[in-house]
This record gives sequence, C-alpha cells and structure tokens, in this order.
Amino acid sequence: MRNEAPARIIPIAALNPYQGRWAIKARVTAKGDLRRYNNARGDGKVFSFDLLDSDGGEIRVTCFNAVVDRFYDTIAVGKVYVISKGSLKPAQKNFNHLKNEWEIFLETTSLVDLCPDEDSSIPRQQFSFRPISEIENAESNSILDVIGVVVTVNPSVPILRKNGMETQRRILNLKDQSGRSVELTLWGDFCNREGHQLQEMVENGISPILAVKAGKVNDFSGKSISTISATQLFTNPDFPEANTLRDWGKDTASHSISRELTPGSSKNEIRKNLAQIKEEGLGRSDKPDWITVKATISFIKTDTFCYTACPLMIGDRQCSKKVTKSGNSRWLCDRCNQEFEECDYRYLLQVQVQDHTGLTWVTAFQETGEEILGCSAKEMYMLKYEAQDDVRFVEIIRNCLFAEFLLKLKIKEEMYGDEQKVKITVVKAEKVNYSDESRFLFDMISKFHLR
Repeated sequence: MRNEAPARIIPIAALNPYQGRWAIKARVTAKGDLRRYNNARGDGKVFSFDLLDSDGGEIRVTCFNAVVDRFYDTIAVGKVYVISKGSLKPAQKNFNHLKNEWEIFLETTSLVDLCPDEDSSIPRQQFSFRPISEIENAESNSILDVIGVVVTVNPSVPILRKNGMETQRRILNLKDQSGRSVELTLWGDFCNREGHQLQEMVENGISPILAVKAGKVNDFSGKSISTISATQLFTNPDFPEANTLRDWGKDTASHSISRELTPGSSKNEIRKNLAQIKEEGLGRSDKPDWITVKATISFIKTDTFCYTACPLMIGDRQCSKKVTKSGNSRWLCDRCNQEFEECDYRYLLQVQVQDHTGLTWVTAFQETGEEILGCSAKEMYMLKYEAQDDVRFVEIIRNCLFAEFLLKLKIKEEMYGDEQKVKITVVKAEKVNYSDESRFLFDMISKFHLR
C-alpha cells in the first residue's frame, strides 16, 4: 500500500538524485523544437521543456526517442502539470541556461498529469532582467533576460547555413534607461512572427516594448544579443518594468554597445586593433569575421607580388587561374584547356602591417593590391620583368611603406595541408583621411566620458 500511494509534491529547489520517489507541480514556460540527431548509436530524436513552480524554482525536462512520442504532443506552454517518476542527472550547461544543477529525464514509466485548474500561485513566467549597460561586461555565450524600447527594425534577409538549408535573419535595436542600446538578432521563425509585427509597429510610429527571455550574448562587433531555440519574446507585456519604460519615453539619446563604426563606413566595418585578432580568436568560428583596422604597411614581399592569370570568362566570371607559357610562347590554362596570346596579371601581395598593438601578415588580391600600390599588377610586372626598371619598381614599393591605411579585413581559419591556419585577407584599403579619423576619435572619447 505504501508503494502505491502518490508521491508527495515537493519544490523544484528540493529535487536531488538521491530521492527515491518525488513529484513536482509546475507550469511549462518554454517548449523546444523536436530535433533529430545521428551518432555512433544510431538515429534518434529529442525535445526539452522548461518548468517553473510556485516557489520560483526552475528546471529543464528532456525526452528521448520513444518518450518523445508519449509526451511531445501532450506538453503545452502555459499549462500546469504534476510530473513524477523521472530521473535526475547533472544539467548540461552548454545547452541549459536555467539556474539549476539538475535536469529531469523522463522515461517510459514517467507520469505527466495535466492539472485541470490553472494554479494562480504559479507565475506564467519568471524574468531576471539585466540593464543593457551591464550586458557590455557580460560573458560571451551567457544567457540573460533583457527588456527595452524597440528603436529600429531591419527587414528580414535569407541566410544560407553550412548544411545548405536556408533560414531568416532580422536585426533590431533596443534601448533602455541605462543610456545604452543593443543589437538583437532574430533567427528563423522569430523573424516572421514577432519580427514582422515589430517592424509594422515601428513603421507606423509606434515604439513597442520588447522583453527577451533567454537571449544569448555575443561579443563580436561589441556586445549584441541573439535568439536561440529557448528564447521567448514578449511584445508590450504587462510588466512593471515595461510600464517604467513607457513612462521613460523613446526620444532619450543612447549609445550602442554593439558596434564601433568608422565614420562614413558601412554597418559591417567594426574597428579593432591587430592584437584583438588573436586575443578574441577572430576567424575561428564557422563564419568569417570582418573588421577594420588602422595600420601602417611595414613590408611588402616583392618576389611573388603577382601571377599570370587566365583572362577567359566562365559564365559571368573571369577564370583567373594561374597560367603558364607553352612552347610556342602562348599562355596555357590547364583549367580551361585553352591557349591564348595575352594573359592577365593579378596581384597576390603578401603585406606586413603593424599598429600600436603588434603586427601581422595579410594578403591583398587584385583590387586591394591596386589600392595599396596605386598602379596595376601588369604595370608592376612589366617594370620588373620586361623593362627591368628596378629603380622605378622599388620606388613604387617604398612610397607605400609606413603609409597609414584603413584596412577592411576578412579573417577566416582555413586548412593548409594538415594544419588549420587563420588567413587574413584585405577586402578594401583606403589611405587614412585624418579629418575623418579625428572625428572618429572624438566620438570614441565622448563614449568613454559617458561610461
């Protein structure tokens, strides 16, 4: 009889793996998507949901395979359940942002019973809002809650993932009373649901309040936030914090913690120094990093500054593969399997650049090579190998040395043989305009004064 009696309901905070029998009563605050996976043990499926009880305790529940079939359609966000006969394991902090060291795993014998009465003692959601100014010092990849006034909403754009699947991305900006604003990136379904609604509101002159539950902090291009599968968005919620923001007003000035932009530059040009490339591990993620540095050119390799290239067009693009002279003094392209009398000449500059933090090597291809040297690769080739005018050739190189440039760099880790190396490519080179640079520095100084 003792074994058949229902387990006593305990707070989530009291759960531990050494209890024989337990039950909890809690509300589902978030439900993850059904995901499929493949590993050494075969194919499988998994989903998770988050619980909140009347004492404010939170915990994640995870289901695998056959258990997914039992409970996936049963679990609904906002409903209250009594859950028992699950097992507790240490929470996987890489995937679980809740403040609980344990995670519940449901089994085929587990019980999940819907409570017919909506227990008003259990809140519908629990937040721990952080001022945007504090996000500036938050750790990268940390998960937090934030609330702010929506300032701008950009259109949704398609993004191709590494697996070939397409998703949507939409960027908006939030600000709050701390005097700071932050960039929020919406991914996937968030772009069309909440993102579309927010865009319409802003275009109609409305400044909505947006609460973000479980946003992920990123530290590329300053600090920003992005949605993950566990994120929830609440537009114009009835929270005390939202009412305070409404009273505060939308016209108060703020400074962004997300981007440090060069004057007159595009939105993707983020100012860094050379030391930050290594310190921040730029280029080592799945996507390339794009930054702008102010640097001095200290050395240019002149032995392999350009190459002879195929001028033939493949569709709307030039072949540009390296060509060699055949026996009859014509140029041969192995890729196109054709010969021709005239080839193209393309820069492949290896340039050493330095700033006050250090130095590094970068590669400049055709257009950026011309921006640095001020003449075409063909002119330089002819000076060195045809006219053999070493004086003029060296003069052009020397005129570039110790000149200051704003260099937009693409940084990406690539495989060379069996070794991974970070490759830094110059995608734009401009000589420093000291008037613009002064305005940029004054703007930076004003931001430090406000901190």
